[in-house]
Amino acid sequence: MNLISWNINGIRAIAKKGFLDAIRELDPDILCLQEIKADTDTVAGILSELEGYRCYVNPAEKKGYSGTALLSRPEPLRVDTGPQGKPFLDEGRIQCADYGEFFLVNAYVPNSGQGLKRLDYREAWDWAFLKYLRELQAQKPVVLCGDLNVAHKPIDLKNDKANYNKTAGYTQVEIDGMDRLLQAGFLDTFRELNPDREAYSYWSYRFNARERNIGWRIDYFLVSRALQDRVKDASIHAGFEGSDHCPIGLHLDS
Repeated sequence: MNLISWNINGIRAIAKKGFLDAIRELDPDILCLQEIKADTDTVAGILSELEGYRCYVNPAEKKGYSGTALLSRPEPLRVDTGPQGKPFLDEGRIQCADYGEFFLVNAYVPNSGQGLKRLDYREAWDWAFLKYLRELQAQKPVVLCGDLNVAHKPIDLKNDKANYNKTAGYTQVEIDGMDRLLQAGFLDTFRELNPDREAYSYWSYRFNARERNIGWRIDYFLVSRALQDRVKDASIHAGFEGSDHCPIGLHLDS
């Protein structure tokens, strides 16, 4: 099974930049998208050009903001939008698909904001999200993917010392949140298979960051330890453009 996750930073924009051809080349069995920035009809209309998939969309209540989408060749038993109520605002940040043997959670974790103005909210979101994931894991293994908006270790961003506790995505609060996920029994698939490889999934649009490879690894496939033996490969497809993020992949054996 070939899974792809991609923060596309707006489906209408990326659709004009070869997005559909990129997906055909990547050929996922399951495609998880974050930051779709469009309503259900718009997203479904664009994705309908990709044949052979069922489409599920969780848009944000606010127009042109956030949101997630899932395309799947195998039909899930069900797809829902995760937990409701505080701190899970109506921002379309979670989808959970039940594939029988495992849950797949597609997530767009909140950014802590410029000046870390949203860091307290992010911390509350992380704790509540962890509780939700533990409840899922009590039922069956979980594959968690998406833009988790945190660089976990110094190797996961270019300028770690300059950004530590100063920049959203690399504060101790956010790092602690990722630590708790791993302590709860999740594995960072890319880092498990590539312990020393410097590779990034996000580059700022500013300062020619992508051309200079000044990036961050903030997009992940995490899996429950029960699925570890099924992980065949975990990849970062840095050559695919169109967004400030690139797609990431996971191959699971049946």
